[in-house]
Amino acid sequence: MTAELSPEAWAALGRVPSGLFILTARNGAEETGMLASWVQQCSFDPPRIVAAFSKDRWVLPWLVPGAALAVNVLAEGQKNLMGHFGKGFGPGEPAFNGLDVIRQDDAAPVLAEAHAWLDCRVAATFDAGDHLLVTATVVNGAVRSDARPATHVRKSGKHY
Repeated sequence: MTAELSPEAWAALGRVPSGLFILTARNGAEETGMLASWVQQCSFDPPRIVAAFSKDRWVLPWLVPGAALAVNVLAEGQKNLMGHFGKGFGPGEPAFNGLDVIRQDDAAPVLAEAHAWLDCRVAATFDAGDHLLVTATVVNGAVRSDARPATHVRKSGKHY
């Protein structure tokens, strides 16, 4: 059910800016990545992020407490990565063909081109209407360039 808001209210909601990220996950030997626009730091102690996932994302069963999740922060102008991950990948589809990817032990894949990255472990999930919020503890990370992080502003709060 969509909330009963005026068109002006939907437009105003769409103007809430967000970043642009590639979230990557690993489940055993399987791995995938997806474009995301709602990731925020939500805690200092322990350092945690929260990310919103549509409830129809097939990767959700992977995101159990302790699971590896990486946040790859995109820089302004990284349209190649936005385009690559914006199309989405189904179960078993290779998400990283043609990309330089860093893989370490029990971490999720990290994109070598990313402006910055965070290696995280899922802490918990919370219902949020048509999305699930996934909190994850940051265990490592780095900034790779002096570029500005990409931001995203929508025309409407009804959709991405």
